[in-house]
Amino acid sequence: MKSPTHISPTQLVESLEWRYATKAFDPNRKISPELWGALEDALVLTASSGGLQPWAFVVVTDPQLRAKLLPASFGQRQITDASHLVVFAARTDVTADDVDAHIARTAELRGVSPETLAPFRGMLMGGIVNAKGAAERLAWSARQTNIALGNLLTSAALLGIDACPMEGFLPAQYDEILGLTKRGMTSVSLCALGYRSAEDAYASLPKVRFPKERVVWHH
Repeated sequence: MKSPTHISPTQLVESLEWRYATKAFDPNRKISPELWGALEDALVLTASSGGLQPWAFVVVTDPQLRAKLLPASFGQRQITDASHLVVFAARTDVTADDVDAHIARTAELRGVSPETLAPFRGMLMGGIVNAKGAAERLAWSARQTNIALGNLLTSAALLGIDACPMEGFLPAQYDEILGLTKRGMTSVSLCALGYRSAEDAYASLPKVRFPKERVVWHH
């Protein structure tokens, strides 16, 4: 694997200082296919517990479909005005089939037999599938999607793309409109992405964070 060219600490912090939860997007500016492809790659590369990836990232760009989602989003215009909308969906149940799919994929990519991964399979089955009830497995899957959301926000900031994470929507209606239930998934959160409107007053407000000393503890 080729060693990447890493950004500087200053570039990282400046990008994160620049980002904010964009309240108003410019509906006339669209993310280029090249940049969007990189963001999709970033989503795919997101870390997950055990590598199980119990999620789907539903990219909604169709204007008519997004108009249907607007009432289920309490009328928040980011849904329709942003260049892209990503719905983070979690698997409603994690089963042995999901573990076996991951084992098969691991064996394929690493050139080993599935049998050699039996201890790894046993760990996943024992720690996630068998150790948790159905509600716990769903909660676990939902928490995993939060890792992907955070990764997308950071990746977008590094590429100079604005984003707004959102939980203000009606999941049951999203699941119905997007056909998620029949695919064993449920919506957890949203992220609208694009470019900020010049009229968004929130863009110029100071970022409100507690001092580092309050939230970063050293032992």
